[in-house]
Amino acid sequence: MSGKRKVSYFYDPDIGQFYYGQGHPMKPHRVAMAHSLVLQYGLHTQMEMFRPRRAEAEDMHQFHTEDYVSFLRTVTPDNVGAHQAALREYNMYEDCPVFSGLWEYCRISAGGSIAAAAQLNAGASDIAINWAGGLHHAKKFEASGFCYVNDIVLAILELLKYHSRVLYVDIDVHHGDGVEEAFLTTDRVMTLSFHKFGDGFFPGTGDVVNVGHGQGKYYALNVPLRDGITDETYQALFRPILAKVMEVYRPEAVVLQCGSDSLAGDRLGVFNLSSAGHAACVEYVRSLGVPLLLLGGGGYKIVNVSRCWAKETGVALGLDLPEALPPTEYYEYYAPAYQLTVPAKSEGFPNKNTPEHLQALQEQATRGSSRSDGDGNWMMDGGLQGEHSWRDEALAHARPQMGMRPAPHAADVDVDAS
Repeated sequence: MSGKRKVSYFYDPDIGQFYYGQGHPMKPHRVAMAHSLVLQYGLHTQMEMFRPRRAEAEDMHQFHTEDYVSFLRTVTPDNVGAHQAALREYNMYEDCPVFSGLWEYCRISAGGSIAAAAQLNAGASDIAINWAGGLHHAKKFEASGFCYVNDIVLAILELLKYHSRVLYVDIDVHHGDGVEEAFLTTDRVMTLSFHKFGDGFFPGTGDVVNVGHGQGKYYALNVPLRDGITDETYQALFRPILAKVMEVYRPEAVVLQCGSDSLAGDRLGVFNLSSAGHAACVEYVRSLGVPLLLLGGGGYKIVNVSRCWAKETGVALGLDLPEALPPTEYYEYYAPAYQLTVPAKSEGFPNKNTPEHLQALQEQATRGSSRSDGDGNWMMDGGLQGEHSWRDEALAHARPQMGMRPAPHAADVDVDAS
């Protein structure tokens, strides 16, 4: 891993105390476990460590509706019985339960991602990390898929204060639907998601034909995959597609959602990636030399999540970490191998992504990423051409209040509320 980068790392020590409930696959404690490995590998000595300010309701209003945020702030397990209609309205049942400390949990996740984006805006870091972030399913007015506040959208809005174009890349096994939907009609944000699609897999969106709308047409790029994809086949798609997107779109900042439910053996995932293959995506994006925000996401086998994100913290720093895990308070969780790498499964997990399917995906994706500049005309040799007009009442309203600097040629950005 060549080239040193200035890395900042955002962590709130309270993140590990939250509990979705018995039997729920989402366990915030995985972030604390990853942090423990980061410390014991000595990575904290190689980067700036921050305990970020927790997000306030006003920060969340930059994307989420005021009534939804108000409900998140006030509902608790003690008063939930009085809010049955609102629970249905905001989709806060089953996958998205009301648990003790929910509001503080949302504040921590969102605050870390916003602060990390601000660090990149200030030019104080080349790479910023918030493993408590990456909650990509949350919608403007409701929870979804274990996610309540979309810290990614909030972080991208922060980046747009100083960057004309932001690329969002998602390597979670689930489609990054909440982020795609938020920016579906703008050309200032391009979304690129690699995910399982079909067979009723959650959230059921992200087909290759879904490319955005209006000003944002062809700025949403989806790579729908089948079960069992391996490191080799994943990289055969990821690198050329991302290289073409970078060539044509020329983003000024990149947000990479590193959901680790795409690893082999995940409780909800269906891919067969090793943590080395997953980290290779981070290493490739890092090599592009663009300001980079690394976020967490899915991941439901906590011993795999923690090792993956610790490894990828090392990747951000340009370090190859020793394979033998250092002693931590969770050391026995990693028995019997006590090794850093999460291996792929060697048998019983066929790769259903045929060469023909992969080739068709790559051709469709690279065609889509070479197509439109907002007027439907991408210039292959020059990327974006001409002026752009973007509309977003939230940003336009927030700019004078928050000291936002207009991006070149831009007054604001359209954030789709649908």
